Amino acid sequence: MNSKKNKRYIILLHILVWIILLGFPYLLSGQSMQFGTLMRRNWIPTAMYAVLFYVNYLYMIPEYMFQNRRLHFIIINLVLVGLMILLKQEVVPELFPYSPPPPRSSDAPPGPPRGLFVYIDILSLIVPIMFAIALSMADRWTRTEEARRQAETERLQSELKHLKYQLQPHFFFNSLNNIYAMVDLSPEKAKEAIHNLSKLMRYFLYETNEEAVLLAKEVDFLYKYIGLMKLRYSDNTQVHTHFADDIPPIKVAPLLFIAIVENAFKHGVSATRPSEITFGLSVEPGQIIFTSINKNFPKTQEDKSGSGIGLENLKKRLELIYPHTHQLSIQIDENDYYHLSLTIKII
Repeated sequence: MNSKKNKRYIILLHILVWIILLGFPYLLSGQSMQFGTLMRRNWIPTAMYAVLFYVNYLYMIPEYMFQNRRLHFIIINLVLVGLMILLKQEVVPELFPYSPPPPRSSDAPPGPPRGLFVYIDILSLIVPIMFAIALSMADRWTRTEEARRQAETERLQSELKHLKYQLQPHFFFNSLNNIYAMVDLSPEKAKEAIHNLSKLMRYFLYETNEEAVLLAKEVDFLYKYIGLMKLRYSDNTQVHTHFADDIPPIKVAPLLFIAIVENAFKHGVSATRPSEITFGLSVEPGQIIFTSINKNFPKTQEDKSGSGIGLENLKKRLELIYPHTHQLSIQIDENDYYHLSLTIKII
């Protein structure tokens, strides 16, 4: 639909330009110029320019120049220009003769040679051809860029879908491992965890199909997931959440922070030592800041809490969705605490 509207606008613009070119000399002359003179000096040359322009713009350039048949393009245009000059120099004066010039005095300087007028006509007739070439090249570049952008958009959308589909089984696999670890120790907790997991999977299936979701929904999802993870661990593991209370109705890409939470539980919990994990989310003017702090415990081979794709997935998604509006910072301090901070600029 937009393409048809654009074509209409272009056609109307072309008509308007030619009306101005044809009417401008008539208006400047104050309607005093004779019809024959107006035709000979203005309207017929303008019509010749229009013929040369559209013959090249609509046919010659696409069929010859863009098809690497440039010699044919040059020869045909030379023939067209020659015919136009012959028409202008020989035929038009016969159809619209000049008024008899006043008698020249004997001491008057001679007029310019006829060759000069032919040279000027050649230059003036080349101008619409060059303009048609320039406009065609611009149109072709615009179409090429549009096709490139469309292909790039489709590639990015495909890659985002792949990363999202990769994230879902990764999350489900980690959650099942956590529940499996609880089955023998606390069947009641395992039942509660399965119930909570069903709620989380419902969010996965029905709430994350959009390109962006409300930040408040993402925070609620994180609360539920952290609650699920806390069921697995004893009181030896302390989890603190400092999420903003009044979250404005802004949107973010879905499942953006879950990889950070998973990573904190994956590396920040020890089976034998006290563990503490702190999550924070604040909304400041123009940006969202999500942080996590946890002890960096080495992950043993027996630990099946994750496959290691979470943060890599997050980095790729951030590059695709927020290419120049995010900052991901990861540091390990002297006390072996793992600090992760994600800042996303919002409009």
